[in-house]
Amino acid sequence: MRISSICALGFMLSLPLSVHAQDLPNTAPSDSAHTKVFTLAGAPKQAGSMDGNGPAARFKRPMGIAVGPDGMIYVADTENHTIRRITPAGAVTTLAGAAGSKGSLDGSGEAARFYHPVGIALDSQGNLYVTDSENHTIRKISPAGVVTTLAGAAGRKGSSDGVGTKASFNYPHGITVSADGTIYVTDTENHSVRQISNTSTVTTLAGVSGKKGTADGKGATALFYHPSGIAVTADGILYVADNGNHTIRKISRNGAVTTLAGTARKNGHADGIGPSARFDWPNGVAVDSQGLVYVADNVNSIIRIITPTGIVTTLVGKALSWGSQDGNTESARFEFPFGVAVNPSGNTIYVTDTKNQTIRRIQRSLL
Repeated sequence: MRISSICALGFMLSLPLSVHAQDLPNTAPSDSAHTKVFTLAGAPKQAGSMDGNGPAARFKRPMGIAVGPDGMIYVADTENHTIRRITPAGAVTTLAGAAGSKGSLDGSGEAARFYHPVGIALDSQGNLYVTDSENHTIRKISPAGVVTTLAGAAGRKGSSDGVGTKASFNYPHGITVSADGTIYVTDTENHSVRQISNTSTVTTLAGVSGKKGTADGKGATALFYHPSGIAVTADGILYVADNGNHTIRKISRNGAVTTLAGTARKNGHADGIGPSARFDWPNGVAVDSQGLVYVADNVNSIIRIITPTGIVTTLVGKALSWGSQDGNTESARFEFPFGVAVNPSGNTIYVTDTKNQTIRRIQRSLL
């Protein structure tokens, strides 16, 4: 499974000292006393595929996650090769695919097949979009549960732009949908960001296929290194977790790529402003209606918040202190979280706690 390069499980480098949120000017509101972490579904370190309520359900390396306006949560259950649906109360069902049965078949519900799905996103019509990573395709799931292949051809990796199956991808991971229906994909092994129009036309928005790097710029002058998570604001600004560079990149509406936070190739866990902040293989990103960016900082096993001006703070967890405990900002623990999703107000955040095999909920009482 070609995901080890972006998960970096067990991979450690020396880390700089961190700074604290209270030392930073104009940061996101500090609400540690009013932030709680709960386990919504699954049981720590108990892998499996069972549907069920809360701790009775099982997952196997869940990665991508999305939340709908009705509060329903959708998860790419990667090593089960399935898409799961979770109610706000924690009842888990399998929406599409069959656990343990990988493939590329289109179809309804259990008849469809996936091969290590990673990213998942929802559009305004209730359609789900999935990066089917080892099939090198983008799949669509209708509200009725019918799975079709939107772009790419199963088993054929590449970097070609084109319409539908004429296009090709190379282990796509992150996916997001803008207000106008444009789909954006991080084409991870191609080190690029692709876009898919309403006519299923795939083009390369930024980066150069097969060329990794750190450069800011526009279009082919910008370079990435294993981009992973991606999120879009209501007004069309993109944020990308540039996993191999340990940075968070921003793509403006005119396609210009800049580095919002972190410094390329310098990993760590420091809070700070812009280039002074540090991440360690960041993966999932999400953005709320206020423009706050949420990051699943994978190896650090913490969830970060970034303001639109690049101020980075740690929301929950303690860097490099792994575990599965629920609790408040200081006591909660994660173990290699991958995906993150947030409701528009930013008061509820969902996380795929990948190595713990659980789905976590972060509840914030915004004052």
